[in-house]
Amino acid sequence: MDHSSAEDAVDQASAVLSAEHIRNNVIAALRTIYDPEIPVNIFDLGLIYGLDIDAEGKVDIDMTLTAPACPVAGTFPGVVESRLREVPGVSDVSVKLVWDPPWSIDLLTEETRLELGLL
Repeated sequence: MDHSSAEDAVDQASAVLSAEHIRNNVIAALRTIYDPEIPVNIFDLGLIYGLDIDAEGKVDIDMTLTAPACPVAGTFPGVVESRLREVPGVSDVSVKLVWDPPWSIDLLTEETRLELGLL
């Protein structure tokens, strides 16, 4: 491996680490946002259906709510978007509210089920 190839490999490894670092920070930020009706964060509650982060730090989220008639349906995606824009390395955020599949208690993490006394 010549010197240039070694530098390229280091740059690629740094990009992967930084993308992973951004992803971890995004998940940590999602865990600071709580559902208004259930005292659990939206990540562990299973409301995040999709989380994609591109090489430029643009975050795309597909999320749902516990019920379509949830009173925060109109504003909650904006709350999530605002919070994620504060994460270092995030350049842009797009939050899409989806209803399929419908949220169910089966989407809770095992730890959350234990915490809520559902196991």
